[in-house]
Amino acid sequence: MGANLFIGLMSGTSLDGADGVLVDFSGGALRVIAAAAEPFSNPFRAELLALNSPTHNELHRAAVAGNQVAAVYAQVVHALLAQAGIQPSQIQAIGAHGQTVRHQPQRTSGEPAGAGYTLQLNNPALLAELTGIDVAADFRSRDVAAGGQGAPLVPAFHQGVFGSTNATVCVLNLGGISNLSVLPQAASSPVLGFDCGPGNALMDAWCEQHTGQPYDAGGAWAASGKLLPELLASLLDEPYFSQPIPKSTGRDLFSLSWLANKLKPFAAARPEDVQNTLAEFTASACVDSVKRYGKESTSLIVCGGGAFNTHLLARLQAGLPQVRVSTSDAHGLPPLQVEAAAFAWLAQQVVLRKPGNLPSVTGAKGLRVLGAVYPA
Repeated sequence: MGANLFIGLMSGTSLDGADGVLVDFSGGALRVIAAAAEPFSNPFRAELLALNSPTHNELHRAAVAGNQVAAVYAQVVHALLAQAGIQPSQIQAIGAHGQTVRHQPQRTSGEPAGAGYTLQLNNPALLAELTGIDVAADFRSRDVAAGGQGAPLVPAFHQGVFGSTNATVCVLNLGGISNLSVLPQAASSPVLGFDCGPGNALMDAWCEQHTGQPYDAGGAWAASGKLLPELLASLLDEPYFSQPIPKSTGRDLFSLSWLANKLKPFAAARPEDVQNTLAEFTASACVDSVKRYGKESTSLIVCGGGAFNTHLLARLQAGLPQVRVSTSDAHGLPPLQVEAAAFAWLAQQVVLRKPGNLPSVTGAKGLRVLGAVYPA
């Protein structure tokens, strides 16, 4: 049987850049042939962050930013092809997630069913032009149109890669936002998945503001600080955490202005103590999610950029003493490849006209084929 090649591209809420993988799905298994990443420049990161909130001339700026996302994606694609020695004509399709800048899936009263929306900056037509490969994109909007959250979309993929018939497994993706997949042992139980709350977004922003570094490497700066219990209680006093699932969130809620408001009574706090508390905030939200929805699980597999934050992993393990916390590379897929591989899988699903969502996760009215294909 010949190779069945797809490329998956992901740029998440951490805004650090684009990750890509070239995947072979032949034989029913997943094999990563090549992986590449391209960082976003600091000015581009700042522009994407600005576009997460209402801003001047945003229609024009969003369109220009979408073109830039496609250009970075194309660089990643060319790097993957060169690394693997493969021609564009050998790739079935690229799955390109785009850069989420608004996520408002909740319906509002007086509007038609499915009137929520989710917005990812991208230009899949330009990406098809730059690469000569079919591009599958806009994966979230069909689920939202069917009354779903449009997120998270990775649990179905997690089930295929990390699910076990012997035990319930939880998978925690620590990107800018954290999301949890609960993969039950029994096939008769539904897969669950939802956003826990902030992942790295607030920690990264605070770290950059006070140290000039884009993230706290290994969580060392957080580990040097002390917990501020009153601040932690204030951060956790956010209605999102008590909302029932299905639910999803983003920088629309957990923004720098949200954090600034919470920090007002703590103006005299040492920056490293705030960082320690932000790490504990992320860990607490994730631990509570596992305890509430994945209490049968004995294993928590961590992926995403936060998998490299050893302080955060230690706090997760401390909060879940009965659960084995490990990173996804111990299970065959490096942490920075998991989400990109999921979008390669979603590209395959749309090419095959197969559903990509799980109604038990997103709350959609049913299974839906997700995405649109832009032919090369």
